[in-house]
Amino acid sequence: MSRREIYIPEGHDNGEVLSLPQKAMHHFVRLLLEVVIRLYFRLEVHGRENIPRRGPFIISPIHRSYLDTPVIGAAIWRLMRYMGAEKMWTNRQLGWFLTAMGGFPVQRGAADREALKAALAVVERGEPLVMFPEGTRQSGPVVSEMFDGPAYVSCRTGVPIIPVGLGGTERAMPKGKKYILPVKMVVVIGEPISPPPKKESGRVSRNGVREMTVTLGERIQDLFDEAQLRAGSPNQH
Repeated sequence: MSRREIYIPEGHDNGEVLSLPQKAMHHFVRLLLEVVIRLYFRLEVHGRENIPRRGPFIISPIHRSYLDTPVIGAAIWRLMRYMGAEKMWTNRQLGWFLTAMGGFPVQRGAADREALKAALAVVERGEPLVMFPEGTRQSGPVVSEMFDGPAYVSCRTGVPIIPVGLGGTERAMPKGKKYILPVKMVVVIGEPISPPPKKESGRVSRNGVREMTVTLGERIQDLFDEAQLRAGSPNQH
């Protein structure tokens, strides 16, 4: 699929600042989403005080369901940016709406460096970014193998990673299922993880990135366990 066939509002291919109409749409939909999710899933949010009031950060949640993204959006009041498959921007109206919701397109199948370049651009513009460190949706009570993407972006930019545990989302909409059950959901937002200092040369340490990824995985596991317990479906390791 050629780039010309994709509708991307000018300047938004790497997550530029949204227009005022898009911001207004985002806040309206986000408020509506929070009301619906709170009522349907009896949503609880713990740790909101760990979200910075201004400036960029990286949200790194557990990933167990298609519902994870809207639940994160309902739980956190900041306007955050999300990577999306480029094909979702083929329709002009849908592309405008997805961008207003914080999305920006990344070409699926492209080199990881292109996706990381887009993530770096968003964070360096001062906007919060959501990055699922497990990559795609996983299943089960144990955090799967972690990718270094969030830690790399954090170490390059100096912004913190905020780990998040989500309880009940997999039970509400398991992988491979299309139905949505009205089960209780809980979001537990952890304390920010600061990146290690850069080397004198300004380069990012590979060991520092790897160590940060390991720490992130441990924090996410603890938060996931707490969220599942609060949601009434405790993890069985």
